[in-house]
Amino acid sequence: MAPSKKSAQNGRDLRTPSPSRSTSASSTPSSPERPAGPLSVAIPPGDREVVKVNNSNVTELKHACDDALKRYLARPDLFKQIHLHTDVRLGLGWLSVFVAAGTAWYGYTVEFEKSKPVVWAGLLLYIFLTTVQTLYAYFIEGDVVFVGKRKTFSKRIITERITISATTEPVKKTSPPAYSLSLHYVRSTSGGKSLLAKGKTRGSKEYNAFFDTQGTLSHERFEQWVGELVEQAMEGKSS
Repeated sequence: MAPSKKSAQNGRDLRTPSPSRSTSASSTPSSPERPAGPLSVAIPPGDREVVKVNNSNVTELKHACDDALKRYLARPDLFKQIHLHTDVRLGLGWLSVFVAAGTAWYGYTVEFEKSKPVVWAGLLLYIFLTTVQTLYAYFIEGDVVFVGKRKTFSKRIITERITISATTEPVKKTSPPAYSLSLHYVRSTSGGKSLLAKGKTRGSKEYNAFFDTQGTLSHERFEQWVGELVEQAMEGKSS
């Protein structure tokens, strides 16, 4: 049956779906909501402390940047820092100290010939513990300076984990030493069974971009650069 005159005057066949209806039918489900990144969480200027180092000492420059990075990301609205690597190294270190002290005390209080087996065992255990500590720091911890975790709720519990490694790029003929970061980010749900996003980014910038001629750190410039790298990783980008 032909459409009515009134329908024709409206310029649309009643059998044709409305634009809004067709749009909603063809739309795809939106991606899971991304938690707020570090650039979205402002820092009151008074909360920053003045950091001043020796510009000619690259080790001081790196340590200052490492500490500033941890303070920037380990905030209540961002990530909770995980101290696993530090705890393991400290545990092995203190254990080796106790073994050495106990062995020395036993060797001092017991006759030499009688104490030799225990002293040898204590010495070997001390060497073993210090070796494990060194190998752990070199092969497992490596250049990692920050490990953070965060849980947020957006219709479901979302878990984020970020790992950041930092190194110093040495002086080149055309450029000064630079601070280099490597970030690995994972966002998941259902206890890690469902992966929502995964990103891996890298970036480097000369130290003189963050420190003035007096060796004072510009928190704003440093935090802006770190925040951009973190948010790139949160978007699932790889570079």
